[in-house]
Amino acid sequence: MSMIETLSDENNSFLSRREIICDFKALGGKLKKLEAVEMITKEFKLDGKVVIPIKLQNHTGQPKITGTFYVYDDEKLAREHVKPAIFDRLDKAKNPGEEKKVEKTTDAKPAKADAKPAKADAKPAKADAEPAKADTPTDKPDTKTKNKSENN
Repeated sequence: MSMIETLSDENNSFLSRREIICDFKALGGKLKKLEAVEMITKEFKLDGKVVIPIKLQNHTGQPKITGTFYVYDDEKLAREHVKPAIFDRLDKAKNPGEEKKVEKTTDAKPAKADAKPAKADAKPAKADAEPAKADTPTDKPDTKTKNKSENN
């Protein structure tokens, strides 16, 4: 008995892709997109093709997940048809440690360099802010009382 049950397997000749919809049994809440792609690749023998997980939907009260996958022959065509956000998420899932390291190293160096001038600039900024408050007129007519008198 296989853990993958195929619900739909269609060739979309208009978009030059294969669309697979299947259920993953007994994996509710445990399956990740990259693991699902590996399972689909092995099950349907899709080595050398681009498999994109479009949607993994959990079912409340049932230990199954319904997955929608697009299979392309060419990655360039896939990038034209599918939203770029999906590829960004896949890249992030494939390399989670590398992006965090890159962000930390790029953010840490400028923060140290900017820390000293920011302290020096902070005092004049406060001084500039105070006169701006003083320039605003303090004797504004109260709009609430004006509206009440007009309504009566």
